[in-house]
Amino acid sequence: MNDLSALLQDLHCRPKKIKLNNCSIKWKGCAALASALCLNTSHLIELDLSENNLENSGVEQFCNLLRNSNCKLEKLELSKCSITGEGYAALASALKSNPSSNLKELDLRENSPGEQGVKLLTELTEDSENKLKMLRLLKSTAAEEACSFVTEVLKQNPLLLRELDLSGKIQGDSGMKKLSALLEDSHCRPSTIRLNRCTITAEGCASLASALCLNHLHLKYLYLSENKIGHHGVLKLCPLLTCSNLQILDLSFCSVTEDGYTSLAKALKSSHLTDLDLRGNDPGESGVKALTVLLDDRDCKLKVLKLLVTPAAEEAFAFLTKALNTNPLLLKELDLTGKIQGDAELKKWHYLLEDSHCKIKELRLNKCNLATESCETIASILNFDSNNVRKIDLSDNDLQDSGLQYLAAGLKRSKCKLETLKLNSCLMMESCSTLAEVLDIKDSLLRELDLSNNELQDNGMVQLSAGLKKSTIEVIRLNNCSITDVGCDAVASALHSNFSLKELDLDKNKIGQSGVQKLSDLLKNSNCALEKLKLSYNNIKQEGYTSLAAALQSNSSSKLKELDLCGNDPGDKGVQELFNLQRNSKHNLTLRLLKSAAAETAFAHLTKLLQANPLLLEELDLSGKIQEDSVMNQLSALLEDLHCRPKKLNLKNSRLTKRGCAALTSALCKNPSHLRELDLSGSETEKSAMEELCCVLKKKQFKLHQLKLSKCSISEKDCAVLASALNSNPLHLIEMDLSENKLGDAGVKRLSELLHNSNCTLKKLNLSFCHISEEGYADLISALQSNPTSHLRELDLRGNNPGEKGMKHLNDLQKDKNCKLTLRLLSSPAAEEAFASLSKLLGTNPLLLRELDLSGKIQGDSAVKQLSDLMKDSHCILTKLR
Repeated sequence: MNDLSALLQDLHCRPKKIKLNNCSIKWKGCAALASALCLNTSHLIELDLSENNLENSGVEQFCNLLRNSNCKLEKLELSKCSITGEGYAALASALKSNPSSNLKELDLRENSPGEQGVKLLTELTEDSENKLKMLRLLKSTAAEEACSFVTEVLKQNPLLLRELDLSGKIQGDSGMKKLSALLEDSHCRPSTIRLNRCTITAEGCASLASALCLNHLHLKYLYLSENKIGHHGVLKLCPLLTCSNLQILDLSFCSVTEDGYTSLAKALKSSHLTDLDLRGNDPGESGVKALTVLLDDRDCKLKVLKLLVTPAAEEAFAFLTKALNTNPLLLKELDLTGKIQGDAELKKWHYLLEDSHCKIKELRLNKCNLATESCETIASILNFDSNNVRKIDLSDNDLQDSGLQYLAAGLKRSKCKLETLKLNSCLMMESCSTLAEVLDIKDSLLRELDLSNNELQDNGMVQLSAGLKKSTIEVIRLNNCSITDVGCDAVASALHSNFSLKELDLDKNKIGQSGVQKLSDLLKNSNCALEKLKLSYNNIKQEGYTSLAAALQSNSSSKLKELDLCGNDPGDKGVQELFNLQRNSKHNLTLRLLKSAAAETAFAHLTKLLQANPLLLEELDLSGKIQEDSVMNQLSALLEDLHCRPKKLNLKNSRLTKRGCAALTSALCKNPSHLRELDLSGSETEKSAMEELCCVLKKKQFKLHQLKLSKCSISEKDCAVLASALNSNPLHLIEMDLSENKLGDAGVKRLSELLHNSNCTLKKLNLSFCHISEEGYADLISALQSNPTSHLRELDLRGNNPGEKGMKHLNDLQKDKNCKLTLRLLSSPAAEEAFASLSKLLGTNPLLLRELDLSGKIQGDSAVKQLSDLMKDSHCILTKLR
């Protein structure tokens, strides 16, 4: 370049055009060239230095030439010369300072003009005193065409605009592609671009993103609202988020779906974006969460996320956020039970459900003091276009029949997508005809209806049944609706022609045997679709259980999987028949018979422990297995259930606290009619535990035949309580074992009062080893002698101390011809053998003798040993033996 410059400065070298494009010229070369041309300027008209790395310092050198009044240069080409805003300013300044400049055409394509470069040069083209008329800035013909188009549309040069608003002014992806050619040029530097309502799709987004990624340094705000961008369009825009300084992006109403939200969330983690508008799009199930998480991410710059379309929805969002202390847009279930009161507060937030970003599917408004007016609001919710609610629970509100009229109007509309409606305890009485109309709608999506705890009665069932016949409802709950067999008949008849209902809940009504028979007829129908039938607390007796078992047995294609009969009375055979069905049937039927979770737990525990179904056992033998109150409480929960009907209950060697005994007796008081034998022998009892037990012994319905309380630490006081209880209910007990308790004479005196009672049916009484002496014996004998109708046939007094008088009283009793009593007095088998042998030998009762002469009547040591065994017994009163 130095050699060339030396030539060019010579006056004999007079070229009019010089082309030096792509010659690797830098600023030093520019300095030499400019210096040469300044010395020999009069001839040069065109100079092309394109595609050299001149930079601003090189341009400064040529500015000296442009300032030279002798310069005849008309065309200067500096495209792709790494010139920035500073260079543009220098060129503008030079041209402006030389009013005699001949420059008509300046080419600066593919340089970077900075903020003011284009403006400074454009102003020169508009200056009438300046000859510069052609300023070439745009690198492609397409960009120039786009620039002309935009200039015509906006009536302004787009290269001079910082905000480019073409909303609604370009149409479709072809228009976007055309515009993109302009946007990718470095001379187009808008900080704000508005392209709302331009029918741009993913293809247009690809063009836009590609252009802006090439020319991204200036852009801060991009508005693309109301275009059909979709997920694929968002994918095309995501690279722009990471490569640019974009701060605000408006994609409202752009058909963006869940995948688009996910893609944006990933891109935003490394983006400068602070404000994102996605109103009017559909985030799907996870879109909102994916983006809202970023708001709490310190590394993410996003601060404003606009999702809700209307101010009303924004207000609703704020209200619910405060009430719930969480973001309601992240919820699938919205539980406002007791948290809002009345229609005024309901209206404060219901507009949120209208927005596509609200994905609440289940809405619980229990106990919210809602009334008739509230139902109108709920009906409007059901008809929102973007409503996602599929389940509404309005239970425990005073809606009444008038409110249901409004609600039904919403349920009948085609936009309603509700699948589950709960109206439990809503003070409805005459709404069934309205509900029948809802159920009868052909295309209704309603699948579950809960009308429990409303006074619908039989008339309501008759009305409701009209809608049930052709309904697609799958679950209907009519718990505690005052339904009798008449209402049950209407429902069952309707279901003979309804093959969609899978669950019917009639708990806590009074359908009785007649109602059960109608349902049994339904279960025989091979087309019946019922899978779950709930009939708890319906006054069903054994006959009803039999009917149900027979119906299910006869229908091999029955779909019933669960049958609930809690709180009914199966009688002696009901449970057995159902379990036989369950065991022998091809169906996998689950029976719900027990009314409490504790009973279920006890059932499972005992089934494992006994390796048998405890509900089918006549004897529950739990000897030594009840050592804690918690276990006794579980057992008691099972025993109080009418489906648990053991005749024998063996709790020997258990630990019975007052609390545990109270639980046991409470259970037996509630379910007393079946138990015939109770064995608590050897159980460790606390003080007052016997008092608890006696509460059940008093009950007339308690028909215990055998009571075993051996080794139970029963005291004289306990004996008094026991005798009192049995005196209150003396007609059933046949056998009682109180052996090895310290009853003493005082305790026996109390028991004797029971034996005085002519209604006492006791046949066998064991008082062995009970610390009874002469006084106690006297009381017992006196009681038995005074009651000629006594049923007592066996009395065991072994191990006590009768004394001489006691034995005399016993002898007097046995002499009575009417006495049929068998006495057991001797403690050991050896003593009994000796007694039998001596009685035969002497012809008299040896226990009544004070003196006994056996001289020559017994022989050998064995006979003497046998006699010794008898003499050891306290009932033997011998004082003299020969």
